[in-house]
Amino acid sequence: MVETVARESDEELALLPHQNNGDRSWRLNFDGFQLSPEHKDVKKPPRSLHDCLGVLGPEDNVAEYYQQQVEMLEGFNEMDALAERGFIPGMSKEEREKLARSETLAIRISNVANMVLFAAKVYASVRSGSLAIIASTLDSLLDLLSGFILWFTAFSMSTPNPYQYPIGKKRMQPLGILVFASVMATLGLQIILESVRTMVSDDDEFNLTNEQERWVVGIMLGVTLVKLFLVFYCRTFTNEIVKAYAQDHFFDVITNIIGLVAVLLANYIDDWMDPVGAIILALYTIRTWSMTVLENVNSLVGKSAAPEYLQKLTYLCWNHHKAIRHIDTVRAYTFGSHYFVEVDIVLPANMALQEAHDIGESLQEKLELLPEIERAFVHLDYEFSHKPEHAQAHAL
Repeated sequence: MVETVARESDEELALLPHQNNGDRSWRLNFDGFQLSPEHKDVKKPPRSLHDCLGVLGPEDNVAEYYQQQVEMLEGFNEMDALAERGFIPGMSKEEREKLARSETLAIRISNVANMVLFAAKVYASVRSGSLAIIASTLDSLLDLLSGFILWFTAFSMSTPNPYQYPIGKKRMQPLGILVFASVMATLGLQIILESVRTMVSDDDEFNLTNEQERWVVGIMLGVTLVKLFLVFYCRTFTNEIVKAYAQDHFFDVITNIIGLVAVLLANYIDDWMDPVGAIILALYTIRTWSMTVLENVNSLVGKSAAPEYLQKLTYLCWNHHKAIRHIDTVRAYTFGSHYFVEVDIVLPANMALQEAHDIGESLQEKLELLPEIERAFVHLDYEFSHKPEHAQAHAL
């Protein structure tokens, strides 16, 4: 009996973190599962008609499948690096600071350009009186205010108050976007109503003088060219915020072209084309911000992370320590722009509290090193046959 207890004690000592670096046969390892070069280099073919309509062809499905496999293996390699080194390998501190400065410069250039171009489009709207130009100007106002909201919410989130906001202010950004989107939708509806009223009324005909036409065409073409340059400039970065600016600039190019074409058609062909162009732009603005609202609503209500991300977390948890017998639950759900993570792991029933605590705490710290995770909660258990924790909260 004494020998049995001694053997069990030795086995528990072998599970301590500082003795966990020898035998690695218990760990999951995908080093032998590498895709062949021809599959790794498979890229999605150019967009065709069926892709634009939202239908994937056979080549697209094959390319998407292998792309998912590559991303999965890369994610597992990141988790291995985090488990072994305590951090995800990447650029040096100097390289990150240099990249951050260039990204900040791109954002500042975009904001200054948005302010100058908005002022120019306001002048074009006043000179022309075109509803289509006004709708395009509204879209530029949208970019300005959204940039201000992103800056204000980022500043608010960077000044935490652990006493009044113990879990942080990560929901400030989606909340601000929701309020702003409601205002923009109201303005879009007002433009639609005004355009319909103009179409059914017997007001004066829409007519631009030669001087007005030159001003409007010059301003709109100039704005479009500047925006097109900013599209290519911002697309050289990998930062998500800068990429969002690039997408906004691209949308501005489209709305500027539509507004200019609508004005010229109304001036040379028929009056009704100007309010129709305004309606198209207003509907486009409402649709764009409706999609943004849906994304941010999901981040507020706690939508689950993608299955691929849960795979990575499960892989990291299992490879964390040899003492982990089972992984009962892995949850990750949105909390503002980041994730909250809940993990339930099963440890030996006779393990000392101190050892179990150290394993759980180190796993929590490791999970919170991931940039997408705001906070991680690790629950320790000794069996997995019981009802799920918080079962009543998930009951229908």
